[in-house]
Amino acid sequence: MTLYLNALGIINPLGRGKDAVAGRLFAGARDGLVLREEWFADRPVRVGVVEGDLPAVPDLLAQCRNNQLALAALLEIEDEVRGAIARFGAHRVGVVVGTSTSGLDEGDRAMTRRLSSGAWPNEFHYRRQELGNLGRFIADRLGVFGPAYTIATACSSSGKAFAAGARLIDGGWCDACVVGGADSLCRLTLGGFRSLDSLAADYCNPMSRHRDGINIGEGAALFLMSRDASPVALLGVGESADAYHVSAPEPQGTGAVRAMERALEAAGLPPAAIDYINLHGTATPLNDAMEARAIETLFGTDIRCSSTKSLTGHMLGAAGANEAAFLYLALDPEFSEGALPPHRYDGVRDPELPPLALVEPGERLQPRRRAAMLSNSFAFGGSNVAVILGRGW
Repeated sequence: MTLYLNALGIINPLGRGKDAVAGRLFAGARDGLVLREEWFADRPVRVGVVEGDLPAVPDLLAQCRNNQLALAALLEIEDEVRGAIARFGAHRVGVVVGTSTSGLDEGDRAMTRRLSSGAWPNEFHYRRQELGNLGRFIADRLGVFGPAYTIATACSSSGKAFAAGARLIDGGWCDACVVGGADSLCRLTLGGFRSLDSLAADYCNPMSRHRDGINIGEGAALFLMSRDASPVALLGVGESADAYHVSAPEPQGTGAVRAMERALEAAGLPPAAIDYINLHGTATPLNDAMEARAIETLFGTDIRCSSTKSLTGHMLGAAGANEAAFLYLALDPEFSEGALPPHRYDGVRDPELPPLALVEPGERLQPRRRAAMLSNSFAFGGSNVAVILGRGW
């Protein structure tokens, strides 16, 4: 039975809420990527930032920016989720979310103070930086008692939440599930990518001849998933595991192709039925090359595609959910009349890559009742996931 995404809450460098994010997404806005000097002593770095105040988290053990971002997204859909709780019962609503940072930045700052003063700050508690903090926080906030947990598989984390949530509903454990993810900017994460020489010198350039690395971003996206029909359906999810290398992708994209094939099989669709692909598109030399080959292998080079990481930065554990949200916004007529997210880069094609049909500003889908779109997320260690959403099902 087809599952549906009944509500979406979102916050990221493009804005807060569906309307704001949709407007800036389809305009190709990238002013949420800003140069900041506080992360490294010797150089500024361009990051995707959520500016302004975030909602307060009253529970001391849950106080961290990661949970604040999640709460901002949750507040946008809280009425719909509480409606599902009232209908199905608190024990029949689950929570599956992805992250890679949790409260790690708060822990890092607390350790810095301990090293300088000899004592932990009074407000520090290790539970803030547990990876399971996010799922526990959302379940506690909602007062639900169905299965609730957090997935941490690096950049595929919140993409895999769709597969896990669907399994909970299909397996009879839940009638509805909150799925998605959140990730906040973190000094340790930025330092790790810098140690790998993976940070872009300025704006990232996915699929460009001049691509030199990623911009890191932050954000959150949460969905209410159930069997109740709504405009956007979850048609299929495909997962695979390369175990090729701890950080480098398998060069020919074998695992990426397998994940996309499995998503198509789950959706019961041929490759030709997909109208648009949101690329993982990190703007790193090896990852873009792998993904371009994988797309060409399965879809050819005529399918419209773009990387939105040049608008938001790479939101790591939250990337899969946010980029699925971009499909949601493109499919829902309330937010898009066929508009597609444009591919922002320097315009210089890499002649070594397959010539993918990168979306130009202002491009639109041909109007028709049914449409299907796919989003890719590929993580360290070869943890791959592809998510297909559609309308008209």
